[in-house]
Amino acid sequence: MRPYILSENHWSSVKDQDYQLAILPWGATEAHNYHLPYGTDNFETDVLVNESARLAWEKNAKVIVLPTIPVGVNTGQHDIKLTLNLHPSTQHSILEDLVESLDNHGILKLLIVNGHGGNDFKQMIREVGRQFPDMFISTCNWYQSVDKGTIFEHSGDHADEMETSLMLYAWPEHVLPLDQAGSGEARSFTVESLNESWAWTERKWTRTTDDTGIGDPRKATREKGEKYFKAVTGKLAELMTGLVKTDIEDLYG
Repeated sequence: MRPYILSENHWSSVKDQDYQLAILPWGATEAHNYHLPYGTDNFETDVLVNESARLAWEKNAKVIVLPTIPVGVNTGQHDIKLTLNLHPSTQHSILEDLVESLDNHGILKLLIVNGHGGNDFKQMIREVGRQFPDMFISTCNWYQSVDKGTIFEHSGDHADEMETSLMLYAWPEHVLPLDQAGSGEARSFTVESLNESWAWTERKWTRTTDDTGIGDPRKATREKGEKYFKAVTGKLAELMTGLVKTDIEDLYG
């Protein structure tokens, strides 16, 4: 039993514990090229959050990891078989209900650790935060916490070298041989501005990529995955510890 993982604990150990920060991992269920499983975002987010919480707990940060939400926003992948979708409005309702539960139990800090690019919680946090003014709600994207270019040779953002390396390190039994992987080659928008960071539209996945991946995974290694895992969990643990140790009234220097 890990005392910072809610699903592994019992009422006898939870009822008198003074948790200072709840952590909500949120992933997705979607195709990841030919070599990674549909649950990749959930496997990755679980293992990263659990290790980060362990590191924070060892620094006396009383965190509690809630069960991972395994489905995210996948409106652009609706035509890929068994890719599952939650609309943002549904996500909002789920988040609202969970925040109500935490507020009711006096756990007034929440960190949403996001593991899927289609999820975006900022506007939800603004609205839910107004409904529960005593709650402090924050979010982070673990895949943006570390500069991938310092570890990986090829860029990408879905079933790419980074995700494949991380899975080879943490969940190798779920990774098919890399000679079965597609190239992850992606088509750009014909409107050039949409390829820049200041303009945006949703990507239609089957128009963007032939193998559902974006980024060449074939230089992935377990060693790269381990290096990335340690870097990301260190950053996440630092964030968790900082949120626990800091009084919200002292959040601004």
